Amino acid sequence: MDWKVRAIRGATTTEENTIEAIRSAVRELIDEIEARNELDPDEMISAIFTMTPDLDAIFPAAIARERSHWDHVALLDVQQLQIEGSLNRCIRVLIHVNTPQPQRAMNHVYLGRAKDLRPDWNLTPLHRDRHRL
Repeated sequence: MDWKVRAIRGATTTEENTIEAIRSAVRELIDEIEARNELDPDEMISAIFTMTPDLDAIFPAAIARERSHWDHVALLDVQQLQIEGSLNRCIRVLIHVNTPQPQRAMNHVYLGRAKDLRPDWNLTPLHRDRHRL
């Protein structure tokens, strides 16, 4: 099977603009993405984090860099557009990985109030059988 670059999306929210609240939310999101996708750290290429303008206490990439196996992953933080009526205190991530799995096997993770952003992707059960896709 050919290896390709695939993308994994995720998002979460936090109730507070504090270092502790953002750190907790980012860690939970990354933990869940890693578990649901059985990620091998050597297969990760990059991660782009975005946060809504109402979150500015810490960079999500700084939190990801605390993970020992993320030291070789290219990380970038950007601010999301502020669109009227959009979800507040939201953190999103787009992770690129090398994998032999097809794109449809990637498990996207939406936590907290971000579950409503992509309910069609959020219904993926943990540890589903990837070979049946």
